[in-house]
Amino acid sequence: MASRRWFGGRLLVGAVSVVALTVTGCGGGGDEGDEIASAGNGKPSAGTSKGGTSELAEYVEGQRKWVACLRKEGLDVPDPDAKGQVDFGDNAKWKRDQKALKAQEKCADLSLPVPESVQKEQQPELSEEEIEKNRRYATCMQEHGAADFPDTGEDGHFRDVQWDSTSAGAKRAARQCGSIIGIPSDAPTPKG
Repeated sequence: MASRRWFGGRLLVGAVSVVALTVTGCGGGGDEGDEIASAGNGKPSAGTSKGGTSELAEYVEGQRKWVACLRKEGLDVPDPDAKGQVDFGDNAKWKRDQKALKAQEKCADLSLPVPESVQKEQQPELSEEEIEKNRRYATCMQEHGAADFPDTGEDGHFRDVQWDSTSAGAKRAARQCGSIIGIPSDAPTPKG
């Protein structure tokens, strides 16, 4: 995820999806106490704690406040989507723009870290082919020197566990298995 973050490592760039809008756009089963926080009061109700929706609602509300601050500083910034992501388009342009850099600095205290439950919700849904590819890659890595490489979950995404990517075995396994996920075997190995 770190490669998709910018503005001090706190913003994920993504696109609005129809599914995401329906997840946070609806209050639920019609009970008045089960509403998700919106731009109104910013406080999630007691019924929003299942599945991390309370964290999501708090994060989205925090992103709205951060975007409002950036706008107050003169930037034309889109609203966050239902998962709190803000699509700025060309990241390189925003990183070089002095006005944007000053606004980021001024509004930094409003930029929230992405909660783990929200990060998981922001992961794209993988096809059966992609899930199988990730499983083959994990097995290959584990069998060729990176025994601590994470397994995949049922959704096909790699589990979020610590593993030593700098060991000789991990580097050897990466060279051996990289082609499974489209990395050529002669690609440079990151130093760490």
